[in-house]
Amino acid sequence: MPTGERPAEPFGPLDFQLVLLRRMADHNPDLVEDARRELGVSRARMREANKRWQAMVRSPRSRPALARYRSVLGEPESHTPRRTGDLDCEAWLWPLPLWPDLRFEVLTAPDGTVWNAWLVRAPHAEPPALRTLEDLTPWSCTVDEAARAFAPARPLQGSAPTRWALAFTAPDAEGVPHEVTAEFTWGLLQRTTISPQQP
Repeated sequence: MPTGERPAEPFGPLDFQLVLLRRMADHNPDLVEDARRELGVSRARMREANKRWQAMVRSPRSRPALARYRSVLGEPESHTPRRTGDLDCEAWLWPLPLWPDLRFEVLTAPDGTVWNAWLVRAPHAEPPALRTLEDLTPWSCTVDEAARAFAPARPLQGSAPTRWALAFTAPDAEGVPHEVTAEFTWGLLQRTTISPQQP
C-alpha cells in the first residue's frame, strides 16, 4: 500500500443500502436523494459503494453470494426453512435501517445457491392497504404484496437482474379497471404504467 494511503473501510450495511438506492435512482431520483440525505452520506460515497459492490460481485475470487451477503450485513435477524411450491429453500432476513418495516430477504437452495434476493415486508409489520391505482405509489409495496392485492398478476421479464415487473388489472378511485404494469427494483415498487384504454 502506498505511504499515506488509508485502507478502505469495511463494506457494511450502510454501503449496501447505498447500492440498493443506486439502482432505484433511475426511477425515483428525488426519493433516493431524500434517503441519501437521511443516511448522511454524499453522492460520491454512493458511487463508491456501488463501484465496490460491483467489484466484489465480479471478482474472480468472489465468495459465494450468500457468504457475500453475510459478510456485508452480518448475522441475519432470522433464518428459517421454507417451501415454495415443490421446492425446499431457506429464507434469510436482515433489517435495514432505511426501511424499518422491510427486510432484505435472501432465498437459498439446499446446496446454498442463492435463488432470490430482494426486499420484503417485515414479518410483524403492517402491510399496506392496496385497493386502487392511487395506492400504488413509489416504495409503497413489495412484489409479493402487489401480486396478492391485484391477483391474478402475471410476472414479466425485468430489465436487469435486480428488477422485476408485474402485469395486472387494478381499479382507479372511481372503480374503473385498468391494465397496469408495475416495475420493482430489489423487490420494491418504483413506478406503474397504465395501458391506454381500448375504444
